[in-house]
Amino acid sequence: MKHPKGKYAWTVKIGEKGQFVIPKEARDIFDIRPGDTIIVLADEKKGIAIPPKSMFSKLLETIFDRSIPENEGEQ
Repeated sequence: MKHPKGKYAWTVKIGEKGQFVIPKEARDIFDIRPGDTIIVLADEKKGIAIPPKSMFSKLLETIFDRSIPENEGEQ
């Protein structure tokens, strides 16, 4: 099957414990190795995404480096 350059799609089966194996081709393309940590992002309308680990630091910075007002969450 021909696909646009840099675009890929794979199918995986979900096991009894909700686990799935990332296909070898995807692991090779995204340099995912045993013991690596990945981040899984989800949006109820758009679905689930596993961004490349090269984006991990940027995502953490975006998510956690926001200033939170001192009284937010207090009642």
